[in-house]
Amino acid sequence: MAKRNHASVKRDQGLRRWVAQMRQSNLGRWLAIPGRSALALFALIALLLTGSALLVMETIEAERAERQQVTKTTRILVELRNVGRAAINAETGQRGYFITLDQRYLAPYEVGREQFPLSLQNLRQTFGPDISPEQERLLNEIEQLTRSKFAEMRESVGMIERGELIAAQRMILTDQGQETMNRLRRALFDMETMEQNILRDAAERSRAAEERVMPLLAILIVLISITLALGLFQTTRAARADAAEAQALALAEAHERADLLSRELAHRVRNLFAMILAIVNMSARNEPDETRVVTERIAERIRALLTVQEVTQGANSRPVGDLRTLVEMTLAPYRDDTSACVIDGVDLSLPDTTITPLGLVLHELATNAVKYGAWSTQGEIHVSWRNDERAGEVTLDWVEMTPNAAKPGDREGFGSMLMKASARQLRGSIERRFTPEGLIVTILFPTDAHAA
Repeated sequence: MAKRNHASVKRDQGLRRWVAQMRQSNLGRWLAIPGRSALALFALIALLLTGSALLVMETIEAERAERQQVTKTTRILVELRNVGRAAINAETGQRGYFITLDQRYLAPYEVGREQFPLSLQNLRQTFGPDISPEQERLLNEIEQLTRSKFAEMRESVGMIERGELIAAQRMILTDQGQETMNRLRRALFDMETMEQNILRDAAERSRAAEERVMPLLAILIVLISITLALGLFQTTRAARADAAEAQALALAEAHERADLLSRELAHRVRNLFAMILAIVNMSARNEPDETRVVTERIAERIRALLTVQEVTQGANSRPVGDLRTLVEMTLAPYRDDTSACVIDGVDLSLPDTTITPLGLVLHELATNAVKYGAWSTQGEIHVSWRNDERAGEVTLDWVEMTPNAAKPGDREGFGSMLMKASARQLRGSIERRFTPEGLIVTILFPTDAHAA
């Protein structure tokens, strides 16, 4: 015990020396000016929010580029296959005419001869001025081989029409025509492979851009939580200093200043959320409908963060960090006469580090229930929780009673990744089970904010 006390005293002395050095430094004197430390912190948050907006715009641009590449690659593959089919059909008609001397067999040959120049022209228009040197080389080779093959077939058909059957037979049976056809097939295959690789690269860039959004949002969540904790710390420190140095009246004034600082902190955080929401909405104003879907999902999750922040400020005169308040405020925007919900649980205060990730999970479950779950089919939702004081953990159950519940797909979306990240921040677990009656989600997290 004596050793621990001695170590604690040494740690406190070292901390006081570090604080004194910070106060004497230029940075310490600058931050000591009222409001500057908060201003520096809000400037950092504004910088990160701006960065997240830029990252969202980059993700939107990558997805738009991918859609454009899908359209372009599809057109190119269709025209390449049209060229290949035109050559094969024309050769089939030429040989059928040679064997039977029936001009009806020339119909595929005539169709192919009319089709291939139009397909080559469409290919050049689709590639446009951005064609690469390798694509230009392959396209020139395809055009040269196609024209050479059709010239050979035109000459042999002319011989047959003039009755020069032996000369036509020699031309058809030579290896030159077969070699030209094989080279044309290889060139078409190389061009298709190149286009598929370009499309795959565009899809990879789009996927990488989407994966960068999630870590940045997690960083923002942590930073906003730290901001609220620092605001509370500054408020407490000011109150203690005033209590040690002033009379009862001075202490009351200190509490008023602390309350004002807390309200100003909440006001500035809401303004920052409003700014990022405006940036996201303005970025998608003139974009296609598919882009608006992405930005609307991002805006919904940012609004969920705002709801969590209001809960931590004691909305509706409830205790800060109260679990029931968090659940009721998260579900309030979606509840009406047709959206039944039963909430049951003991009164429980939550640590600061738990509120934000848990609020995001509840918001994700509520929006999914409206779109795909119980509230989309006039079902019912039961939200209950229990506190195991001996184990030091809380178990929250989200149960959806969904008539004719549909089995979900295997694709893992952004919501699933968000829940996994939130489970790590909660230092607990989130388990989802889909039953014939609906969805069951079990959320387990410790009541101690510093639990391992």
